[in-house]
Amino acid sequence: MTHSQPLISAAWLYEHLEDPQVAIADCRFSLAEPELGSQQYQASHIPRAYYLDLNQDLSSPVGKHGGRHPLPNPDELTDKLSAMGINSQTLVVAYDDSRFAFAARLWWLLRWMGHERVAVLDGGFKGWVWAGYPVTDVIPQPQMAQFFPQLQPSMVVDRAAVKARKDLAEVALVDSRESDRYRGERETIDLIAGHIPGAVNYPWQEVANAQGYLDEAKQRRRWENLDRCEEIIVYCGSGVTACVNLLSLEMAGVNTGKLYAGSWSDWISW
Repeated sequence: MTHSQPLISAAWLYEHLEDPQVAIADCRFSLAEPELGSQQYQASHIPRAYYLDLNQDLSSPVGKHGGRHPLPNPDELTDKLSAMGINSQTLVVAYDDSRFAFAARLWWLLRWMGHERVAVLDGGFKGWVWAGYPVTDVIPQPQMAQFFPQLQPSMVVDRAAVKARKDLAEVALVDSRESDRYRGERETIDLIAGHIPGAVNYPWQEVANAQGYLDEAKQRRRWENLDRCEEIIVYCGSGVTACVNLLSLEMAGVNTGKLYAGSWSDWISW
C-alpha cells in the first residue's frame, strides 16, 4: 500500500475495506470516562477495526515524571500492532470521534516507530456513520504479522531539551491546550495552571471543524507565521492532543514539528 497522505476519506476506506494491506484502528476514548471508548467499540465499530485504548495501549503507566500519558513501551506496542496484522507494507487508518484527539496520537506514535504508512480518517467515526457506511460489533481475531519498529528519537524532546531550546530565535514553542488553560484562567486536570514561559497558543480544537473534518488549505494558513522556524516544539497537557497540531503541521507541509511528550504535566512535576 503506497498511500502517503496523512488523511483518508471515508469513501476511500470503504472502497479498500477488504484490502489485506489496510489495518484499521479504533481510538475512541474519553478522559472523563476511560471505559467509554472500549464500550462504544464493542457496541459498534468500522468492520475489521481493532481497538487501541489511550491508557492501556498508547501510553505507559504514570510515574513521578513523564506526564499523565507517557509514551508507550515500544516493545509492547509492537506486539499489539503485530496482532492487528500490521507489517511494513500495511497502511494503518486511525479514527476516533473526538476531532482526532486520540487518532492523531496513534498516527504520531506509528511515525515515531518508523512506520510512515499511517493516516487518520477524515470525519472520524461519526462521518463514517453519517455517510451510511457499514458498522459491526464483530471483533476481529488476532493476526500473525510481524511489525518491526525503527524508532525516530529526533521526533520527541524531553523537559531538558525544552528548557535549553525554547528561547532560541529559531525555535517556536507551541501550547496546544484551550486558550483559557494556556492563560492559567482554568485548570481542572493538572495541579498548576499556566503555560511554559515563551510558549505561543495554538489550540488543538481549531485544527478540525466541529464535525471532525480537516481542510488542507486551512492547515497551511494556520502555520504561516511559524513555517520558517527551524524547530517547532509542540506540547499540551500530557502529550496527546498536541499530536493533533503535529498532524496539522504535517498537512501544512511543515516538517519541523517535535513532540514534548511529557508536556505541561511533566513540566510542573519537577
